Amino acid sequence: MNPATADLCDRHEEQLRSGAVRVVTPMFRSFGGRTAFHGPMATLKLFEDNSFVRQALERAGAGRVLLIDGGGSLRCALVGDQLAALAVKNGWAGIVAYGCIRDSAAIGGMDIGVFALATHPRKTDKKNVGESDVPVTFGGVTFRPGEWLYADNDGVLVAEHPLG
Repeated sequence: MNPATADLCDRHEEQLRSGAVRVVTPMFRSFGGRTAFHGPMATLKLFEDNSFVRQALERAGAGRVLLIDGGGSLRCALVGDQLAALAVKNGWAGIVAYGCIRDSAAIGGMDIGVFALATHPRKTDKKNVGESDVPVTFGGVTFRPGEWLYADNDGVLVAEHPLG
């Protein structure tokens, strides 16, 4: 069961004030078959190249969430149906992309949470350029590998530790 982000905010007001729990600026749309998901994060920093996304999703997800800092680009898609299917197969709980996805109808039928800024039909270039498991910052929040991400239709939260 996925805890509701609004309930988590209510229960963890002190951690919100201290910064141990952070709320991401509203910007994402939900595209996956799961509208709520959570788990520890793996992070990527890249720009208009999804080579590192494939590499990450080829590994066992073990209930983690892949957080992709794609620089907010709206010029191509970082995740499509093939990568989303790979994520499902390998046990990822969700993907949050600060960028676009494509194949949204197919992704909507998959058992995975996928949040992104928008859709775009164009695929990325493949230059194998990016960084993995590094802190990334956007939406007023710094995301650190291993921290917990909670997402639902009300928003996205990041916490230093799992929230109950």
